[in-house]
Amino acid sequence: MGSSQDITGLILAGGAGLRVDGADKGLLPWRDEPMATRVARRLRPQVSRLLISCNRNRDFYATLADAIVADNRRDFQGPLAGLEAAIPHVTGGYLIVAPCDNPLLPPDLVARLLDPLMSARGCGADISYVYDGERKQYLCAALRSSVLPSLSPFLDEGHRAVHLWYSRHRCAVVDFSDEADCFANYNRLDQQP
Repeated sequence: MGSSQDITGLILAGGAGLRVDGADKGLLPWRDEPMATRVARRLRPQVSRLLISCNRNRDFYATLADAIVADNRRDFQGPLAGLEAAIPHVTGGYLIVAPCDNPLLPPDLVARLLDPLMSARGCGADISYVYDGERKQYLCAALRSSVLPSLSPFLDEGHRAVHLWYSRHRCAVVDFSDEADCFANYNRLDQQP
């Protein structure tokens, strides 16, 4: 794996919380602490710098990250808007993205996601993302920072789908079916333990 100073982590916590009655998902309790706290604790040791994209509760999120960013676009335009807001703060060659509602991220997430971007067998992938054995987890991903300039024009065209933006780049799917439970996301009020 590359030098840790080349890796920026980004937790996406800027959504409107439609599935949780408008609540901020990152602040929902999970095992007696906010979910975002758990996600930050899991991701921080794997990256050199941690960012959180949020559109509210900035004071709370600032306690978890090296920097916080807010969408440049109005009206909660989706996770890609949060990613776009983080672009000026990405300091290395790679960006790792994770959602705030995956509190069980595995300790080998970054190493396994970066492998296809850094190895010869990765065929020069620009983006890799998790496959948990049942579905693709597009918001658990590694990206070369060189793909980030293409994001704003994509959003300017009116697109919002993560998989559609990914399809414009060389992608690799990383099989995490051996750690599928690590990607359970808790994004409804009835799922809280």
